[in-house]
Amino acid sequence: MEGFEKGEKNLLLGKALLVLGPGAILAGALCLETRRFYLTSLMVILYGMLLFAMRLERRKPRAREIAVLAVMVALGVAGRLAFFMLPQFKPCAAVIIITAVCLGGQAGFLTGAMTAFVSNLFMGQGPWTPWQMLCFGLIGLLAGALASRGLLSAKRIPLCVFGGLSVMVIYGGIMDPASLLLLGQAEITAGAVLTAWAAGLVPNLIHSAATVFFLAALSQPLIAKLSRVKKKYGLLEREQPF
Repeated sequence: MEGFEKGEKNLLLGKALLVLGPGAILAGALCLETRRFYLTSLMVILYGMLLFAMRLERRKPRAREIAVLAVMVALGVAGRLAFFMLPQFKPCAAVIIITAVCLGGQAGFLTGAMTAFVSNLFMGQGPWTPWQMLCFGLIGLLAGALASRGLLSAKRIPLCVFGGLSVMVIYGGIMDPASLLLLGQAEITAGAVLTAWAAGLVPNLIHSAATVFFLAALSQPLIAKLSRVKKKYGLLEREQPF
């Protein structure tokens, strides 16, 4: 009975956090001044870490599992920093998708969110940080969910197609309208959203092309290595979907 009650409380808290996270982003963008964006980022990070901590408590992962995720986050951060001179041409989304396909949606979401947050410590934190964490996290979560159901193959071409589309639809589709909130625009209209999408078309195409390029180049060797590590150590076999 005690275990059941604890599970119910975790479920309710998890649903509450899924609502509070996006709510904190909107509240910070609409109510707080630009110089207060660190408070918004802190709120979102706190909610995300609480949600992950609950899942972590239920799964009880081993240190080797956390180490593998840390390596993938470090790879995504290093790739983003290495290509800082090329706007939008970054391997982050490719690394996140590869991680999600091999290790699951939870691992993909965590890798995406932490890659955005940690890399922005070097490239500059701002009100865009929680939005980037959300977008990269959703890409990882969706890739892992599709792969676990057999709807996304680990082969090169399906990954490239998914990577290109997910960056355009999820990352660009969310980040472009979000820029209206970040700029403090008082009224968000359909025309303003369409204008934001149009303005972001070329950068999104570059980001999408970069994701396809890095997936084509890195997906198979990285997937082979991660699959061997996962099989050898039995990593993340007990993962449950969100």
